[in-house]
Amino acid sequence: MIITIVGGGSTFTPGIVKSIALRQKELEVEEVRLFDIDEDRQYKVSLVVDWILKDMKSPIRLTVTTDKRTAYENSSFIFAQMRVGKYAMREKDEKIPLRHGCVGQETCGCGGLAYGLRTLFPMIQVIDDVEKYAAPDHWILNYSNPAAVVSEACRALRPHARIINICDMPIAILEMVGRCLDIPNFTDFDVNYFGLNHFGWFTDITYQGRDLKAEITEYVMKNKTLLPPDVLEKLKEHDRVGERHLNASWIHTWNNVYKVLQSNPEYLPNTYLQYYLLSKDVVEESNPEYTRANEVMDSREKDLFEGIDHYIKTGEVTAKAFYHGAHGNYIADLAMALKNDTKKKFIVIVQNNGAIENIAPDAMVEVPAYIGKNGPEVICQGPIDDYYKGLMEQQLASEKLLVAGGIEGSYEKVWKAFSMNKTVPSATVAKAILDEMIEANKEFWPELR
Repeated sequence: MIITIVGGGSTFTPGIVKSIALRQKELEVEEVRLFDIDEDRQYKVSLVVDWILKDMKSPIRLTVTTDKRTAYENSSFIFAQMRVGKYAMREKDEKIPLRHGCVGQETCGCGGLAYGLRTLFPMIQVIDDVEKYAAPDHWILNYSNPAAVVSEACRALRPHARIINICDMPIAILEMVGRCLDIPNFTDFDVNYFGLNHFGWFTDITYQGRDLKAEITEYVMKNKTLLPPDVLEKLKEHDRVGERHLNASWIHTWNNVYKVLQSNPEYLPNTYLQYYLLSKDVVEESNPEYTRANEVMDSREKDLFEGIDHYIKTGEVTAKAFYHGAHGNYIADLAMALKNDTKKKFIVIVQNNGAIENIAPDAMVEVPAYIGKNGPEVICQGPIDDYYKGLMEQQLASEKLLVAGGIEGSYEKVWKAFSMNKTVPSATVAKAILDEMIEANKEFWPELR
């Protein structure tokens, strides 16, 4: 049993490997392979991974490679978490739109579309390489962002690939709900949810007969935030708490849940809806000179690589050297459900085919599914109201146009994708952003004619 992590140099890799090691017996995993095109970065991250496995006295063997065949041969699970262009390009994704008065964000708006064009073909290359070398019954579990664009590209170009696209944001929201309501067992919540990736709504959240959606809605309306009481207390003295989802930009995000709920209290929104429904507010709250990319580079990136340097010098791994939590647990639990046919419920990105009754069958939607050895068994969510349908179809059209434009090398279709995005006020602004993005992404994008 072999698990390969694509993007082995990611700051998330140590946490994911720890999640795998904690489930070693259930997964029966014998070897973890790290694969990255950045050999130096991956080597440094692998030092922490090696320390984790030894510290846990895990029998898992670690392989670190930049060779595709070595990475994929006979692998059963491939965890993909590529960041094409790294944080240098993420910074441009965020800052270029802000210069034009539009949302600057990693996966949403023009920044997300730009990132999608960079990731589209590298993801297809991973699928082809895995198909060539991995075990015939392999599964690719993909965290690579922007998941909505990546999943549409996979549907269009490799419709039969054994890939499940996922996002940890829904589980991160449920974790925050649990903290707000003082219920630690957030992974046991029963939920219903519909939407697109980073563009969806929780319609039901229950736990042991309790209607948590009603409780959390009341909590948010009272406290004007989805931040839990312990964090609110800490924030009276400090402007950040030091957790992954609690840096300055995330504090704005959790507070904006209140604003979104004010206008539509029917369902609990995915936090990323702020970028579409509150785009003016988000731009006004943003610092165009210091975005989320800079936050991450100054926190998670800095902590990990400073921790690695400290480990090399002293042999000690500091507590904040790596992040472990819902991100790693979610993907490892999904692998466990596939391997052991548990039929556990997860929120995943799948081709619609009636899951949302009045949305196009070829749409890549994010909905709950029971996960077993044959993949997702989708739980249909029925028809949705015009408000949600209209929002989703506009966003879906933007993403589909982008993928089609990337595949065909069509400037016109990519421009239309930027123009249709709800974060952009006009076609002329879309063109100005696109033209600047083309220059910034010369090394990564397909040629647009």
